[in-house]
Amino acid sequence: MALTKFNFNSFDVTTAASSALAFNSSANGFTTASSGSVNLISTTTVSSSVSNIDITSGINSTYDTYIFKIFNLHCSDNNTKPSVNFSTDGMSTAITKTTTHFYSFNNEAGSQNLFSYDTGGDVANATSDQALFYQNMTNADDASGSGTVILFSPSSTTFIKHFIADFHCMGNPVASAQGFTSGYCDTTSAIDSIRFLMNSGTIDSCVIKMYGLTK
Repeated sequence: MALTKFNFNSFDVTTAASSALAFNSSANGFTTASSGSVNLISTTTVSSSVSNIDITSGINSTYDTYIFKIFNLHCSDNNTKPSVNFSTDGMSTAITKTTTHFYSFNNEAGSQNLFSYDTGGDVANATSDQALFYQNMTNADDASGSGTVILFSPSSTTFIKHFIADFHCMGNPVASAQGFTSGYCDTTSAIDSIRFLMNSGTIDSCVIKMYGLTK
């Protein structure tokens, strides 16, 4: 393959001196490279008990990827599991999913620790809620959970919809506990909504911020 010889003395870098660089269309200088951006779309705040948190607006073709940041989720009941689900019709109907789920924990004494695939925490071709952490959370007054759910290309009408999640909480018995989830929603219809909930009881408090990411 022939190599092109460039005259670096003639390159103009003044327009992009403090940015990521790319060759311009004439290949005789630099320009600012295009990059994605992350924008805050909405903030949902819960300060009293709710059975679920539904976000049914703002998920559309505007962004390629949607990121949901969960802050300090506190549950009403002990030994419950934070969960998520998706829909194409404003949460009237849940989507069929197939997922995989791992978890890890380490107790405060350092005497119990584990990293394991959790067969009870996955979903196989079903519309069930997906646990973000399949082991149990505690509802101690100072306990909470925080994490992230990322949904890719929800508006695609060609491909299935992939998502990944991680969630950290104080487990029961008391331990540092982490859930790792990935999967796909088996639909080529556009996803327009997401639901956060516990498998029993309610969510007492939580903040969820939804961000949109462009390529």
